[in-house]
Amino acid sequence: MTAQTKKRGGGESGNGGAGLGLAAFIANGEDLGPIVRHAFESGKPESLLQGLRSIVKMKEVEIEELCRVHYEEFILAVDELRGVLVDADELKGTLSGENLRLQEVASSLLLKLDELLELYSVNKNVEEALGMLKICLQVTSLCQMCNKDIAEARLHSALKSLELIEKDFLQNIPLKLLKKAVQKQIPIVKLYIEKKVCNEFNEWLVYIRRTAKEIGKVSISQASLARQKNEGIRSQQREAEDCSRIGFDEHAYALDLDLIGEEEVLEFDLTPVYRANYIHTCLGLGEKFREYYYNNRLMQLNLDLQIPTTQPFMESHQHFLAQIAGFFIVEDRVLRTADGLLSDSQVETMWGTAISKVTSILEEQFSRMDAANHLLLVKDYVTLLGATMKKYGYQTTSLLEILEKNRDKFYQLLLSDCRKKIDGIFTKDSYEQMIIKKENEYHMNVSAFQLEPIGVVPDFPYVAPFSSSVPDACLIVRSFIDDSVNYLSYDPMMDAYDVVKRYLDKLLIEVLNDGLLNLIHGGCLEITQMVQIAGNIAILEKSCDMFLFHAAQLCGVPRRLLDKPHSGLTARAVLKASQNAAYNGLIALANSKIDEFMLLLTSINWTPEETPEHVNDYMNEVVIYLHTLVSTAQNVFPREALYKVVCGAFSHISDSIMTVFLSDRVKRFNANAAAGIDIDLKKLEEFADDKFHSTGLSELRKETTFRDCLVEIRQLTDLLLSNQPENFMNPVIREKNFGSLDHKKVSIICDKFRDAPESLFGSLSGRSTVQSARKKSLDVLKRRLKDFS
Repeated sequence: MTAQTKKRGGGESGNGGAGLGLAAFIANGEDLGPIVRHAFESGKPESLLQGLRSIVKMKEVEIEELCRVHYEEFILAVDELRGVLVDADELKGTLSGENLRLQEVASSLLLKLDELLELYSVNKNVEEALGMLKICLQVTSLCQMCNKDIAEARLHSALKSLELIEKDFLQNIPLKLLKKAVQKQIPIVKLYIEKKVCNEFNEWLVYIRRTAKEIGKVSISQASLARQKNEGIRSQQREAEDCSRIGFDEHAYALDLDLIGEEEVLEFDLTPVYRANYIHTCLGLGEKFREYYYNNRLMQLNLDLQIPTTQPFMESHQHFLAQIAGFFIVEDRVLRTADGLLSDSQVETMWGTAISKVTSILEEQFSRMDAANHLLLVKDYVTLLGATMKKYGYQTTSLLEILEKNRDKFYQLLLSDCRKKIDGIFTKDSYEQMIIKKENEYHMNVSAFQLEPIGVVPDFPYVAPFSSSVPDACLIVRSFIDDSVNYLSYDPMMDAYDVVKRYLDKLLIEVLNDGLLNLIHGGCLEITQMVQIAGNIAILEKSCDMFLFHAAQLCGVPRRLLDKPHSGLTARAVLKASQNAAYNGLIALANSKIDEFMLLLTSINWTPEETPEHVNDYMNEVVIYLHTLVSTAQNVFPREALYKVVCGAFSHISDSIMTVFLSDRVKRFNANAAAGIDIDLKKLEEFADDKFHSTGLSELRKETTFRDCLVEIRQLTDLLLSNQPENFMNPVIREKNFGSLDHKKVSIICDKFRDAPESLFGSLSGRSTVQSARKKSLDVLKRRLKDFS
């Protein structure tokens, strides 16, 4: 076998290289496909087949060799294998028996196992179904809750439900139909909620515009109450200051509980705004709603800024301004509480628009007003509007500027109104002393204006030293001061006292004083009326201090500052001058009346044959008139003024008699006529002395008495009745007895003097024609006077 093997190996050596390569491929388990394909493609498959056969032969030789080497081992292995086969057959039989028994036992168990597996499958399906149902149930429950919330207007809860469905359940809904339905309904529900809150907000817009007026009125009334409280406190302070000057008042610093009150709460509902803002924010439409809110409120503001054309501004201004106030009070609340719904810049823009329009309207309306009280009423409400808005942080400078701009117009109208009122009371007054019958009338017309000492209540009926126009004028002046301070109260930083004082002077000088001067120079007054007017002026002149003190009180100026030099009113000096003008007018009026009586003097008999025994009629009229004048003036005039007026009347009587002597209406007169004049003068002098003492004027220690005012005519009469008239030319005697006489006037009058009566039949009367010594002396005086001239 070995030889054969070797022989084969040598015979096949020609293809050894290819066979070894092929054998290596086979030994390595590589794919022979490429080699086979290459052999067939090259057309040489025989070499490949030959190589494969060689390999087969080689493997057969190796197997034979292996079997030869391990022959004994194979025998043993076969024996063992046969034993194993026998055991295997036995085991197979045993297993077969056991298998039959096992199948018999397990067949019932297998049936139960199938049933169990089926139950497990059913259980799994049920669990999955329960999970799906649970999710669907939760979703439907949330949907029902959302529907219920919407039906009950709990839109916030409805949105929360929708948000929960979208975030936690929508993507996990196992039922496609339900999922599709929910996905479809969510936008519809959101849109419904948006429309719902928009409708509520639109209703709120209507409500708040209707309510804004009331809100503004309540706020402005609060500002008014606060101002009244402050004024009450200032009034108490002024009273305390007054009391501190005269003594301590235990009630001056008492706490007045009436001044402590709670402000009325402003109640208005912003819930629809908050809800609409929040829901739009939740829907992602916050910016859209903010713009919607701002645009709608801006449109409402523009409507509110339009004043009604069918109603006068005086009737509508409070509603108009209250509407504006209410609007911005609401906006302030929205700005502070609505979580960014409004910005500061938006509110400032709206306020700037409103304040510009309001000031424009006020300026136009102020220009049309023709009554100070109208302007004051509007100003008062504008001031309250400014105070109210300032409390909420709004700038109100423009409102103060428009009031400042119209201050001069207000005073023009106020002065014009006062002029009409004062002219009316002057026209209505009868210029007779007021007769006050009741205590309340006294307090109302006298004590209220400090026209008499405070604390003294006279017996009634009380005859006041003034007529009804004085308390009426004081009331007008005090009302002027009150209105002035009221108007100027818009600016607490202003020195209101100086402004009020300046215009108070203007009122007293240009209105009151001019009205009095017009009366004085009007020429339509009786003597008693002129007397009363002069007395009224004296009272009004003294009242200037009261007017000034009242203005200082209202302006909060301490009383001590009024006592400084040059702190008074210029009007006081002007009224003093007008008082003198009234005295002069009274004197002129008295003189005019006296002139009427003195016309009777020219009609008396200047050449009577006998000496008169009684006073001439003209002198009786004059004395009666003077008695009336003195009696009337005595109750009204200060003693200095009474002295001036009465002295003027007596001086004028003296001048008038002297003028009659000098006039051409008296061609000649005799001693009897001079004696009659002497009787008249004695009566007048007696009256003068009596009145000079009874009126208390003697206490003034004046150098000139009433009698002294008649000295010229008295000296003339004494000269004419003197037995030695020629003594007039004696300087010593003339200085002593006739110092008031002018030699020219004496010369003219002496030329008219005839000592004996001249009648047509005087030579037949049998009377003595011998000149008396007095006539001779008078003739001497005439000659000497001619020589002197």
